Amino acid sequence: QVQLVESGGGLVQAGGSLRLSCAASGSTFSSYQIGWFRQPPGKEREFVAHVIVSSGSTRYTDSVKGRFTISRDNAKLTVYLQMNNLKPEDTAVYYCAAKFPYFRNYDYWGQGTQVTVSS
Repeated sequence: QVQLVESGGGLVQAGGSLRLSCAASGSTFSSYQIGWFRQPPGKEREFVAHVIVSSGSTRYTDSVKGRFTISRDNAKLTVYLQMNNLKPEDTAVYYCAAKFPYFRNYDYWGQGTQVTVSS
């Protein structure tokens, strides 16, 4: 089992940057795939990016490619989401989640952190 805590959200102007952190507990961090998801106001939650911790393999949704970078620090049991050139449509509650790479569903979720981008 793993517990996840997000941090780093806030209010930023369009074109600005934020770095979100997802701190994990537990000794099996390297076994997981960690994903970032977001839920814009009034919309469904959507996938943003993921990293397979053991290999570093990453994947992004098209709308954030070239602007967001997901990375991990195995020593700190932390996954980051560096968000550059933010747009108002990036406004959402951002969640990190964990699953084993060979499982279909994400089983463990953080509490979320609000990101608001003003125009």
